[in-house]
This record gives sequence, C-alpha cells and structure tokens, in this order.
Amino acid sequence: MGIDLGTANTLIYISGKGIVLEEPSVVAIDRDKTPLAVGEEARKMLGRTPGNIIALRPLRDGVIADFYSAEIMLSEFIRRAHEGNPLGNPRMVIGIPSGITGVERRAVIEAATRAGAKEVGLIDEPVAAALGAGLPVTEATGNMIIDIGGGTTEVAVLSLQGRVLSESVRVAGDELTEAIVQYMRKVHNLIIGERTAEDIKIKLGSAYPIHNEEPVQEVRGLHLMSGLPRTITIKGGEVRESMAEPLSTIVDAVKRTLERTPPELAADIIDRGIMLAGGGALMKGLDTLISHETGIVTHVAEDPLRCVVKGTGEVLKNPKILERILNESARMA
Repeated sequence: MGIDLGTANTLIYISGKGIVLEEPSVVAIDRDKTPLAVGEEARKMLGRTPGNIIALRPLRDGVIADFYSAEIMLSEFIRRAHEGNPLGNPRMVIGIPSGITGVERRAVIEAATRAGAKEVGLIDEPVAAALGAGLPVTEATGNMIIDIGGGTTEVAVLSLQGRVLSESVRVAGDELTEAIVQYMRKVHNLIIGERTAEDIKIKLGSAYPIHNEEPVQEVRGLHLMSGLPRTITIKGGEVRESMAEPLSTIVDAVKRTLERTPPELAADIIDRGIMLAGGGALMKGLDTLISHETGIVTHVAEDPLRCVVKGTGEVLKNPKILERILNESARMA
C-alpha cells in the first residue's frame, strides 16, 4: 500500500488496484474526542461547526500536528481503501517532506503502525513525485523537480535514484490561501474564511499575467468596520498581487538549489527542463513564472496531484527499492 499523506489531501494506492482513495486530510471530532467525520464530509464542516464540534486538519506544513486525529484519519482511510475488508497488516510506503526531522519521521511511522501497518517505509516526496511523473531518476542524469503541496514546497535535484540536493520550504498552497485572507482584510476590510480564500485562489489565482483581460469574482464576507455581511468584486490581478510574497519565497528556493547544483547535473537540467508536481503546479502561470525567473524551461507533470502516490506505487512494484526503503525506515524507528 502506498500513501501520499498530504497536508491538504491523502491519497492511497494499493498494488494491483491502483489509486483507490483520494480524500481531504480533515477530521471532525466532538469535545469528548469522538470522531464524527473524516475526509470530504469533514471538510464541508470547516468553519461551519457548532461549539461542541471541531473540524481540523491533523497535518500542518507536511507533518503531523495532531497525533490523535492523524491516527483516526489514517485508520479510517485504510479501512475505506480496503472497502471494509480485513486489512491483513499491509506493508506501507508513505511519502513525506524531505526536510522533516527525525522525530517527525518517527511520528509518521508510529501513526501508520498503530493504524494497522506491518512494515512502514518512508520515501521523500520529491523522489516519489519524480517517479510518478515518469522522470528517469534511475539514470545517471540530473533531474529537477518542484513538488508544491498544501504545507511544503520541495525542490530537489535527483540522479541515480537519490537526492543530490534538496530544499524544503514550509511555504505552499496553505500560505497562498492565507495571503489572500490577509489581503482581503487589509485592502478591502473584508473578513473571509479559509474555504472562500481557497475558492478565490482556484478561480482567479495566477502566478504570472497570462491574458490581457483579468477575470473577476464576487466575494462575500464580513465587513471589518460595520461587522455586517458585504459583497465586493475583486480582479485576478489583485489575487496575484496578494500571493506575490509566498510565490517569491518558492522561486528563491528554486534559485538557491540551482546555484548549489554541480555543473554536470546543471547542464542536464538545462537540457531537460524543470518538472512541476503537486497541487500547487495547477496554478495558472506558475510554470511561466519559474521559466522567466530561472531561464530554464519548466513543465507541469501530466497528473500533478497524483504524482507522489503514483511514485509510491512504482516503489511497490520494484522489490529492490521497496526493501531498501523499508530497511532504512526500520533503522530510523
């Protein structure tokens, strides 16, 4: 079983079946810590729950922030993936950010073990994403991948199945959403929720001006001065301006990684280009922005959201890589 345990979404791959589950990483519990809903059902409750119910995301910045709810979520997702059948203690390969600490890695292993795993192997998300995107990471050529998730952006240079260089910054989709919330508050005196900001980001968000005509959208929220509901209209250019700072942090991480890349591998990257994966890769104009800032052609993976989980599936198909990952994780635990 391969799992992409993401800040925003969790995806599960089962050998012989493919991707069997794709759900938001959200749990709803009551004050007594009794689980009420997991996944999409819980996501609908975000920002809309009464006082006795809490809807929360167990992962922040790519790591487990609430161990109890993460365990509940993982157990429920594994049960759903098996359609309620007995689990049979599966072997699991889980994609994790490359920049997390040993303690955070052990927390993932422990949560998976308690959720029913017999053995747990951890694979760095950039390596899994590169495998899932079809990059020739087993060859002696340089490949650069940028995996932009909900909580972290992973920039890595890969060769011969391993990371030559990598940088992990805790700026990604969540920070872009938060930047829109702050912009609406400062510029328009309008208080909006996380889900509204996410909707604006998807519909209007862009990293680089693409069209002459900017799209517009009506936004509803609470007016800061009057405290009453109000509707305003915003343009795509405003949304791009609001996200400029987190986007420049991501671009800076890419530049720093390129500066440290050995010359031979840098030449390969110039030839092959940079690959974008993760949900953030879907933002309009992001590939153009990175190409413009680095001077290197940037491509978006064919199915960016599922690259990491597909990569865990590739590991499950390859016994040699699987054993190596399981052994390394066992030593760490």
